[in-house]
Formats: sequence, C-alpha cells, structure tokens
Amino acid sequence: MERLPMRKILEILRLRWALELSVRQTSLALRVSTGTVSNTTVRAEAAGLTWEAAQGLDERELEARVYGAPAPPTSGRPEPDPVWIHTEYKRAGVTLELLHLEYVAEHPGQDPYGYTAFCGRYRKWLKARGLSMRQIHRAGEKVFVDFSGKKPCVFDPLTGECVEVELFVAVLGASSFTYAEATRDQTLASWIRAHVRAFTYFEGTPGSAVPDQLKAAVTVACRYEPTVQRHYAELGQHYEMAIVPARPRKPKDKAKVEVAVQVAQRWILARLRNETFFSIEALNERIRQLLEDLNSRPMKRYGGLSRRDLFERLERPALRPLPAEPFEYASWSRAKVHGDYHVQVEQHYYSVPYALVGEHVEIRLGATTVEAYFRGGRVASHTRSHERFQHTTDRAHMPADHRAYAERDPGALRQWAAGIGPNTEALMVQILERHPNLVNGFRSGLGLRRVGRKHGAERTEQATTIALRWGATSYKPVERMLRLGREVPPDDEPSEPIEHDQVRGPDYFN
Repeated sequence: MERLPMRKILEILRLRWALELSVRQTSLALRVSTGTVSNTTVRAEAAGLTWEAAQGLDERELEARVYGAPAPPTSGRPEPDPVWIHTEYKRAGVTLELLHLEYVAEHPGQDPYGYTAFCGRYRKWLKARGLSMRQIHRAGEKVFVDFSGKKPCVFDPLTGECVEVELFVAVLGASSFTYAEATRDQTLASWIRAHVRAFTYFEGTPGSAVPDQLKAAVTVACRYEPTVQRHYAELGQHYEMAIVPARPRKPKDKAKVEVAVQVAQRWILARLRNETFFSIEALNERIRQLLEDLNSRPMKRYGGLSRRDLFERLERPALRPLPAEPFEYASWSRAKVHGDYHVQVEQHYYSVPYALVGEHVEIRLGATTVEAYFRGGRVASHTRSHERFQHTTDRAHMPADHRAYAERDPGALRQWAAGIGPNTEALMVQILERHPNLVNGFRSGLGLRRVGRKHGAERTEQATTIALRWGATSYKPVERMLRLGREVPPDDEPSEPIEHDQVRGPDYFN
C-alpha cells in the first residue's frame, strides 16, 4: 500500500473524525481514492488513535502507528548489485526479469530477494542518483549529437587574430563513449562530415541519431513533426539509421549529449586554454589525444569502468557495420534542360535524356559525381568535371540520329571499303587522309559508302579503279560514273593516257 505523507493522514482523520464526513466526501475533498481513505481510517482506529492523539504525534511516530514500523533489514540475504544491474540492463534484449533469474542462480540457498524486491532496490538506487539516470539507453540504439556552446580558438598565422571554431560532440547512449572534433562552422557540410568521421571513430552506426533542432538538421522545427534536412535524411538512409530530432526546448530529450558536452568542455576545452593552435588540423589532432584520455577515465558510478570499457563490452557488438563507402556530402539545386539536352552545373554542361528538354531536374552535386533526378528518380549520372564551358555527354541520352552522327568512326568506313575491294579501300583512305577536318572527310567517306551500297560492290570497285587512275580525291566522280553507267570504259578507249607531241606534260609549265 502507498504510504501517505503525515499532512494527508492528519487531514483524512480530521475530515472523518472531527467533521464527521463520509468516506466519499473525504475522497472528493482530498482527491484520493475511497480505498485510501477507508484503509487509513481503519488502520488509525486499529492503532487506538483519536483525533486529539494524532495531533500530538510527530511525523515519524504517526507513520509508525498507522503503517507500522519499517521492518529491519534482513541480515544474511544477498543484496543485488545495482551497478551490475544497470550495466547489464543496457545490453540489447536484456530484461530485469532475466537479471533477477541470474541473481537467484548466483545465490542458491541464500534466500535471495524476489523479483519485486529486486526491482525495488534497483529503482531506489536509480532514484538516489538523479532523474537523468532513469532513462535507459539500449546498446547500439542511439547516438546523441550537438554543438558545444563554448568554442575553441584557432589563431590566424598571418594576423594573429583569434578565430573561434565550433566543437562537435557525439555520444553513444549506453556506454557514453564520446567523440569530439572542431569544425569551422555549423553549416550543413560541416555537420554532415562530422557525423561521418564520428561513425568512423565508433567503427559502426547505431539505430538512430538524436540531434537538436538546429538548422543543419531540421528545415522546419516542430514539436511533433519536424522536417529533417534533406542531406541529413540521406545520411540516415546511407547508414540505415533513423533521424529523431529532440523536441524544441526540451533538453531532457538529449540529456546524454548535454552532459557529454559539459564533460568535453571540462576535460578537453579547459585543458586547451593555455595552448595555441594555428590550424584546425593541429587543433583536432590535440583534441583526439585528449579524447582518448577522456574515454579511458574510470567512472565511479560504474564501479571504476571507463567509457571505453563499456563501449567494448556493450556498444561495439550492437553497432551496425559501416557501409563499404562513407557517405559523400552533396549539394542540391534545380536546373532547366536546354534544347541540346544538357544542363549547366557550375559552368559545365552535363547531358540528360533528350526527352526531358524543357523540363526542370534536380541536380545532386557531389565531390566526384553529378547526378540528375526527375520526379524522384535518377535519370543521369556523370563524373564531375571542373572544365569551364565544356560538355560531358552520355550517348545514351542522344536521339537516334544524333547518336548515329556522333558515333562516326573512320575505322568502320575503312573496314567497309576493304570488303568491297582494294581500289575502293585505297580511295577511302585517300579521302579520309586528304581532309584535315575529320567531319568533312567523314562526310565524304559516308557518301562513298552510300553510293557503294546503292550500286553494288562490283560496279563500285570498277568505278573507284577508274577514279583512282585519274587522281580522284572525292566520292563524287565515282557517284557520277555509276549514275551514268560509265564505270566500264569502251573497248576502243585506251586504258592509259595517249602520249604524243601535242600532249603537254607538267614540265611544259616550268
């Protein structure tokens, strides 16, 4: 039965005995149950109390008369170890019932406490250590993240100016294993990259992350349905982790990291107060050294175990393994698809499927990749280029005619010509080599192939033989001969040019 405070006992007795109110009237007046009123009255009568006698007793005496003196502690019964209970209870799947069974098995024949008394002693131990320890964090369940209000400092090597930087802190719920690093600011990029390095330090990821509702984590703050920042949500998806922002102005939701921030300020920042750093890299190297010392410090509350001891025992086995590749921070933007089915991203042009001309797509710009999304689906992916005003084109994004033109290959033309005959191949080589501009030579070669396919291999080979004899460097003489049927010379036409005195050779013009 619940023990009432002395003032409540006296008030029940006053209303029942002095004012002679009924049990129900007393219950309504004091907002307690009728059973409590009735039981308290019966106990007082059984103890031989009157209203006048009850007024003359102090609190301890009145409680002893009504409820009886507390039973003295039973000697010889094994007391459960609350530190052991609290440590083991954080393990995944462990219940108080299981721990009680193990406690009983450990003390056979020693009259161990029952389950109710076992739990009561553990809760009494928790209560004596403050409200913050009532929250039980399962191993591998949560990581609490935040920025410190107090900031470290980096000095500009040129001006000597002190530049404040941020201190990012992440702490695992069950073991209080802590990670800290200095970042240049509280921007989204710094926030995301600090998370990635924290998970690398933990060598695993928990089931969820609990941040404050700062701008880097939440775009629309709300007590019930906050909108998680898109990049932060992608981080959670990459690491198969839920993002559960704490309620605004409710520090108890993330009391673990509040305490971790205080600890980091006392055992890291305070020890850096007389040290000078000229780069954030040097500062983080020193923070990492102090962090190792912090995680190795024994904690009296846990029987001398350190954060690292608890991490190795509880947290590490419960963390999810890291993915093969760390999360890559990327920025998002919108772009319109131009008429040449390319979008402009930082003065470079990347192709998307030609069917999206005129549409708007979302661009995800990473450190090494550029991706385009349309209506939630990825439609293009390219290696990021830093060449200005250049084009990166995937031929699969081109319409059929554009793709055919882009896939011009002189080797394919030569292969076709070789299949027709040696003279056709020789003419094709001469056409391609004569034009320094590949486009013009390729077009002329395409013309020869078109003519050859139209009139057949035999006639084409005959026409190219004559064309080569007369020094042709284009497909047009071949086309003309085949169109007029002149690829076979008349029988009376000499196969070689006639030489006589009236024919002027090249030396004539010298």
